Amino acid sequence: MRHDLIIRNGAIVDGTGAPAYRGDVAIAHGRIAECGRVEGGAAREIDASGLIVAPGFIDPHTHYDAQICWDPLVSCSSWHGVTTVIMGNCGVGLAPCKPDEREIATWNLVHVEAIPHDVLARGITWDWESFPEYMDAAARRGLGINAGFLAPLSPFRHWVMGEAAMERSATVAETERIAGLLGEAFAAGAFGFSLTVMPQHLGYQAKPLACRMASDDELRSYAKALGASGRGVIEIALTKQPSGLSDREYALLDLLSGASGRPVTWLNLRDRDDAPTAWSETLERAEPLLRRGCAPQVAVRPLIVEFNLRNPFLFASMNSMKPAFGDKSVAAQTRLYADAEFRRAFAGELGRRAVFHDLWERTQIKETRGSALQSIQWKTIAEAARERDVDPLEAFFDIAIEDGLATDFMIPLLDTDETRVARKFTDPRTMIGISDGGAHVDMLCNAGYPTYLIGKYVRERRALGLERAIQRITSEPAAFFGLADRGAIRPGMAADLVIFDFETVGCAERPEVRHDLPGGGRRLVTEARGVRYTLVNGEVLFAGGVHSGAMPGRVLRPGRASESV
Repeated sequence: MRHDLIIRNGAIVDGTGAPAYRGDVAIAHGRIAECGRVEGGAAREIDASGLIVAPGFIDPHTHYDAQICWDPLVSCSSWHGVTTVIMGNCGVGLAPCKPDEREIATWNLVHVEAIPHDVLARGITWDWESFPEYMDAAARRGLGINAGFLAPLSPFRHWVMGEAAMERSATVAETERIAGLLGEAFAAGAFGFSLTVMPQHLGYQAKPLACRMASDDELRSYAKALGASGRGVIEIALTKQPSGLSDREYALLDLLSGASGRPVTWLNLRDRDDAPTAWSETLERAEPLLRRGCAPQVAVRPLIVEFNLRNPFLFASMNSMKPAFGDKSVAAQTRLYADAEFRRAFAGELGRRAVFHDLWERTQIKETRGSALQSIQWKTIAEAARERDVDPLEAFFDIAIEDGLATDFMIPLLDTDETRVARKFTDPRTMIGISDGGAHVDMLCNAGYPTYLIGKYVRERRALGLERAIQRITSEPAAFFGLADRGAIRPGMAADLVIFDFETVGCAERPEVRHDLPGGGRRLVTEARGVRYTLVNGEVLFAGGVHSGAMPGRVLRPGRASESV
C-alpha cells in the first residue's frame, strides 16, 4: 500500500502510558493507517531516528477566541507541539453577539483576559452573530491547529438580557431562552459551556461579568440542557483563594455536576508558599466530586506575572482597586493612585490577602520608561523603598506615577516550588492545563507548558516518566472532552503528531516581548526548543520551527470531531 506519509524509525510514545517502542507511523487521508513496522513507500517520508514521536498535545484551557481572527497558527501554542486547543473558557467570549453589543464583548475580553482594546478593535473580524456562526466562521477562515469550543455563558446572557445581564439574575422566561440558545450551541458542536464566579472577573464598565450574576436556578437549567445533549463538559473558574474550595464553591460544583450528569473541570489548584498543603487538602475534600469524573486543573510552569498599573488585573478582586477599571484614562488612574484615602484602603485590603503576604519583597521593577528611574530596574519594591526612605506601598505607587503608569513590575506569584508542583501535577486526580494561551498577553505566557513539562520535569528532574507525561497531556484531556479520535497513536486515529528531540526539548524560562499583534500590539511569547515536526490531520504544519504554509487545522465537534463544518 502506498501511503501519504511515513514517519520512520522513531521512538513511539503512543499517549496511552504504554512503554515506548521503535517503529514507523504511516499516514493516509489524514489518519494513522499503520504503526510498527511499515512496509512499502509513501509520497513523503520523515526520518525520526533518535527522535520521539508522540500524539499532538491538547491544551484544555485557552483564550484564543479573538486571536484566531488574525493568527490562524494559534501561536504560541502551536510552536510547542500543541495540535488542539479548547477555547471559550471562564464564561467570556465573543459569541453570540449582536452588532450593537460588540463593544461590551470587546471590553469584557479587555478586563477579564487582559487583551488590549486597540488590538481587539483592529483584529476581530465580526463575521458572525450566533454561536454556531462563530464556529463556522473559524472553520471558513482556516486554522493551523484544531480548535474545540466551549459556549461561554456571559454572551448568551447578554444576547437575551442586554446590559441587565451584568446586574441581576434571569427571569424564568429569560432562563428558558438562554438554555435554548445553549442547546443550539451544543447541537452545533460546542463541547459544553463555561462560567466564572471569581470576583476579579470584571467586564464592561467594571461591572461583574454577566455569568457571575446567574442564580443557582439558572445554572441548574443550563446544566440540565447540557445533560440533555448527552455529552460535553462544564468549565468553571471559581476559587476565590488559589487552591481553596469554600463551602459555597463546593456546593456550586456539586450543583453543576449533579444537574448535568457531566464532568466539570474547575480552576484551579495552585501551589502557595503561604499554604503549601492547601491543594492536597482540597483534593481530599473534593473526593466525592472527583469520583463523578470532575477534575481540577493544575499548572506546570510557575506563575510569574508581569504587570503595570494601567492594567491592574492582579488586584482586580480588591474593592479599593475597582475604580481603576471601567475604561479609565491615564489621568484618571493617576489621580486615583495618588489619593491618600485610596492608598489607605488598598493597604488595608492587602493586609488581608495571604497570597500577597510578601508582595514587596518578591515584586521586582522590571522595566521603566523614564530615564530618571533606570537605576532601580530589577530591584525589588522593598529595596527601592529603602533607598527612598518611604513605605514600600508609597514607593510602589509613586514610582508608577513618576513613570506615567508605564513601569512594568514582575512577581513570581504561585507554583514556584518545583518539588510540590511536581507532586501536584503527577496526582492522577488532576488535569494539566491553565495555560491561558491568548490571554493576559502583556503579563505572562504559559502556552509552552508541554515542552516545559518534558524538558524540566521529565528530562532534568525525572519527576515522572516520559510515557506518563505524554499521556497526561494527550489521551487524558482527549478523553475528558470527548475527543474520541485524538490523543493517541493507533490506526484509525487522526494524525495529529509531534516529533521532538528528547535531549533538547524545552521552553524558554522567561518570555520575550514581541510587537506582533494587530496595530503592533505588545505581547509576551515563549519559543520552543527541540520540536522538529508538528503534524495536524496528517499534514506537516511546522518543520524545524518553520511553517510549511499548510493550514490543516479543523473546528472540532463532539461525535464528529474530524469534521471542519
